[in-house]
Amino acid sequence: MSTNDLSTPLGMNAASKPKRRLSVPIVPVLGALIAGMFLLFFGWILVVTDPLGGEPVAVVAIEAAPVTASPPKLTEGEKGHSEGAHGGGNVVSVSPDGNAAPNVEGAAAVEESSGVKVVRAGEASAPNAVIVRTPETTTGPIKLAAADPDLTEAGRQGALPKIGADGKRPLEAYERPVVVPPALAKTPNLPRIALLVGGLGISETTTSSAITKLPGTVTLAFAPYGAELQGMAAKARLDGHEVMLQSPMEPFDYPDNDPGPQTLLADSTPEQNLDRLRWQMSRFPAFTGVVNYMGARFTSNEAALSPVIKEIAGRGLLFVDDGSSPRSLAASLADVTKAPFVKADVIVDADPTPKGIDGALASLEKKAMENGTAFGVATALPLSIERIAEWSNKLAERGILLVPVSALVTKG
Repeated sequence: MSTNDLSTPLGMNAASKPKRRLSVPIVPVLGALIAGMFLLFFGWILVVTDPLGGEPVAVVAIEAAPVTASPPKLTEGEKGHSEGAHGGGNVVSVSPDGNAAPNVEGAAAVEESSGVKVVRAGEASAPNAVIVRTPETTTGPIKLAAADPDLTEAGRQGALPKIGADGKRPLEAYERPVVVPPALAKTPNLPRIALLVGGLGISETTTSSAITKLPGTVTLAFAPYGAELQGMAAKARLDGHEVMLQSPMEPFDYPDNDPGPQTLLADSTPEQNLDRLRWQMSRFPAFTGVVNYMGARFTSNEAALSPVIKEIAGRGLLFVDDGSSPRSLAASLADVTKAPFVKADVIVDADPTPKGIDGALASLEKKAMENGTAFGVATALPLSIERIAEWSNKLAERGILLVPVSALVTKG
């Protein structure tokens, strides 16, 4: 070691020979690899006729179930209008084995115009096709007739229902047909129950729940209030529910108990009440009748009630008494004026408890078995909707037919 080595600061000794490092151009190499993968993929697609070759494949032919209920009044040949065992209404008897031949010619035209090829079971191209049948239904949804301009006239506050020039009434035009399930098709003199659920149109949540959870055979009544009333009533009809107008009428403790704006009042003049009734009627179209909301005082006053029943009947509508007042004169006045009329036998949720509602529904069944028909009304309480929906599922098994309210009325 020299003196120079001892006196030289650390790191200042002569530079050692640098080591050689291998330099690889990573970016160009990666680019080339990616480009090669793309070229390989697209070349494979051009060569291979089935890019998904090797994937499991099943050929399935979808075949529609036999038609179980078709809306009447489509054509003269399709009309199934007949009187029921205990009242009027369109009756569609469903055949359990009715199976119409497919319209092959029409289907072929659709295929040709759309470019979609439909493979049918039994064809040579699908020898092992699996047939998937859509489930049969006899309770809906049944598409009801849209609002008919011929059954509408302009009023001071909006469009009003009217009897058509040919005598056709909104009651028949907008009713839901009676559909007899296959299991009951051959049963004579079927006991019938009609249910009307009211208090709808104000709360969208409650209304939507009633529309979707209750079977289409349950008639729904809408109060003449609510920002989206027309849309909600239309949705109910789209789901197959017959709809009615719930008319607010004066109770005995009015105004402490106030049904709402445009209430029909016992001490008002007939002209004032008819003007209010027409406002109510203009709120939404395509309803079959009018049912009272409250109204114990109003329906017990002949001078007040008589012009209202005449107006309702004169517009081709049904008047429904909800049965809440024993003093109501509606039945006698409807009889005198020959107005279409029906009165409820049971208030289903007078006792709004599970036990009370179930007991009222059992009472309805008993009345139907004894008298041939029974009619119940309820409010759209969540519990009422739940219990009615559950009860209705097993009703046909007990030999009872659930029908819309219009089916209890003998059409004159």
